[in-house]
Formats: sequence, C-alpha cells, structure tokens
Amino acid sequence: MAAPPVLDEFDHRLLELLQRDAGQTLTALGEAVGLSASAVQRRIKRYRESGLMRQVAVLNPALLGSITLATVLVALERESARHHAALYARLRAAPEVQQCYVLAGEWDYLVLLATTSLPHTREVAERLFGNDDTLKRYETRMVFEPIKVGLHLPTRAPTRRKK
Repeated sequence: MAAPPVLDEFDHRLLELLQRDAGQTLTALGEAVGLSASAVQRRIKRYRESGLMRQVAVLNPALLGSITLATVLVALERESARHHAALYARLRAAPEVQQCYVLAGEWDYLVLLATTSLPHTREVAERLFGNDDTLKRYETRMVFEPIKVGLHLPTRAPTRRKK
C-alpha cells in the first residue's frame, strides 16, 4: 500500500468540498478554498494519481425503485488465513456486497447487501454463506429504513478546543 499523501490546509478544505459535491466547477472550488482553477485541477490530478481519490458514480437508491438493504453478521467456525482469503474473495466478487467489515467480538464480519428484492437477498445470502462449512453461523437482518448513508471520510483529526 502506498504511503498516504501529505496534505496541507488547502487539501483538507478541497477534499471536504469534493466529498460533498464532486460536480462543482474548478472555478467554484478554487474560489471556496482560495486557489486558482488550475491549482485545483493539479491537486485533483495528484489525488487521483496517488490513489487517494477515485471517481465513481453514486446512485440515489430512492430513484431506482425496489432496493432491498440487509446486514449479515457472520461468525466463522474454523479460522485460518486460507478460510479468510476464500471468504474475502467471494465477498469482493459479489456485486450485491456493498461493504464488509472485520469485527472484534462475537461476530467476525458485518456485511452490507444491496439487492432488488427479499427473494434476491435470500439467494445472495445462501450463495455467499449457506454452503460454507467454515462458517459457524450467519444472521441476516433486513434494513427497514436508512437513516444516514454516506461515504464521507475525515482527512484530519479534530482540533481540540481550549478551555
């Protein structure tokens, strides 16, 4: 993995704006952070080249009609590097897996699924987890309503306020 890029104050402010709305013009971004449009363009190019920033389309699920979200908690029966690698590969290859996290505690993984229906969710869960004898158990929990969905990441630690 590459070393994280060194970020200055302009970078922090620019990355914050880009995470909110990457469709802003270079001029608007530059005016907001105090840089020229060409300086903003150079910084964005550097973010992409370093791998810090990717360009993807984020779709609005409310406009797609039937989207079913579910979380799956997974506990492994037998753990080895080979078992974890096989599960990672399966989860990374499944387009329905939006996110996956390794957990500490009773459960080993938290998987977020996005499917088109309840039967589709069941089919995906069975495909990913049902035939794996290294899994102790898995529990699927349907999401009734997303309260907050986001991809925003902090670029620096919060500043401490002086008393």
